[in-house]
Amino acid sequence: MVPNQPLKFLLILTLATLACGLAAPASPSPMPVPVETAFPTPIPALTAEQLKNAQYQLGARDDHAVVQLTDGKFQQGTDATTLDFAYIALTDFVSVGDITGDGLDEVAAIFLENYGGTGNFGLLAIYSNVNSLPVFLTSTFIDDRPMINSMSIENGEVFLDAIVHGFDDGGCCPTLSTTRRYALVNNQLRIVNYTTTTPNGAQRTIEILTPANGVEISGNVQVTGNVSIAPFENNLSYFIYDGAGNEVARGPVPVTAPDLGAPGTFDVTIALEGIPAGTTVYLEIQDISAADGSWFAMDAVKLLVK
Repeated sequence: MVPNQPLKFLLILTLATLACGLAAPASPSPMPVPVETAFPTPIPALTAEQLKNAQYQLGARDDHAVVQLTDGKFQQGTDATTLDFAYIALTDFVSVGDITGDGLDEVAAIFLENYGGTGNFGLLAIYSNVNSLPVFLTSTFIDDRPMINSMSIENGEVFLDAIVHGFDDGGCCPTLSTTRRYALVNNQLRIVNYTTTTPNGAQRTIEILTPANGVEISGNVQVTGNVSIAPFENNLSYFIYDGAGNEVARGPVPVTAPDLGAPGTFDVTIALEGIPAGTTVYLEIQDISAADGSWFAMDAVKLLVK
């Protein structure tokens, strides 16, 4: 007889192999549950229409009272000869855009304020976006009875083209063509560029070429640029202001020009003595009228003293 132990062993091995092959497959890994990311609800942009029923702070009256507009107007009193009379009107010049750099649009608008008589004081006002509602932030005086040509928000600044009163203009009739750019600094409007036009139509401009806006400086700063019309006695002026508007330095800026009233250039080194490190300053180059001290032209750059 042939012993049957080897056969039994082979049978057991075969059954074990089959059992392993028929084992239940491993359970598949559970599908991951997608995690929903919560995004903040965007704040709707302001509209020009909303300003018509917003609050407005008087800018040409000493008390700077806050009044409620209704359909773009506010009136106090009916007799324009009384001291308490006031009439405020929102003009058609309204622009929407971001001037704070926070990603939310502000609104720039021009208002006229009248307190009796012929004066209609033009003011540029800024409204911020607070929970999709316009909230008055600040304003600045433009002129009495200005003639506005255009207004827009460009590159975070408010651009205004307006005819205002020159030195010899009567109250009724402004003739001085100007452009200006406003930046919002510490919630106040600051002019950072200004031009005028001569009676024969030539535009007076100043352009600072160096330093660039926003750079860091220390010790002293070299300022170069050009002017479209050489100033009186070929001298411009520089002024340095801190962020609060306090003057911290001033001095002359000689201009090189081939002839009287021709285009010119300037290149001057300005010492920064006494200005603490870490101070943000605004350097202005100004062409100042010898007749009344007003600007013919101005350009400015924002700098950080380190």
